[in-house]
Amino acid sequence: MSAMQEALIKAGKIPKVTCPYCGHDAVLVNGLKVYPHRHDLADQNFWLCKPCDAFVGCHKPTRYNNFSKTEPLGRLANAQLRRAKSDAHKTFDQIWKTGRKTRTDAYLWLAAQLGICPDECHIGMFDVDMCNKVQAVCASYWMK
Repeated sequence: MSAMQEALIKAGKIPKVTCPYCGHDAVLVNGLKVYPHRHDLADQNFWLCKPCDAFVGCHKPTRYNNFSKTEPLGRLANAQLRRAKSDAHKTFDQIWKTGRKTRTDAYLWLAAQLGICPDECHIGMFDVDMCNKVQAVCASYWMK
């Protein structure tokens, strides 16, 4: 981590992001460090754990995050978790993108199915097991 990033973390300007796999501090990088072939992501920020190659993107700046480009979208994810989250979103997003439910109602439904508080129902924060549960409950949704 650069001295500048350390100073920004100490000043509370950017969050401290720690890798759940190895405990190292993640570094803030641009999209080309994570996806060198995706020039469309060059201006996007990502938190990266170099030893683990675990990473997570950052929210786009809005009034809700004080126009910060450093707020993680979820938790750092290794290749296995990135795949699980992607698969969970593919299954879940069909429920609201088809118009069967609004996005908000779909998340409320998912939270109820998983037995968790709606405020905690964010696929970006889930682990592999929870992503697998998302796929299972969403698959059963279509069987009704």
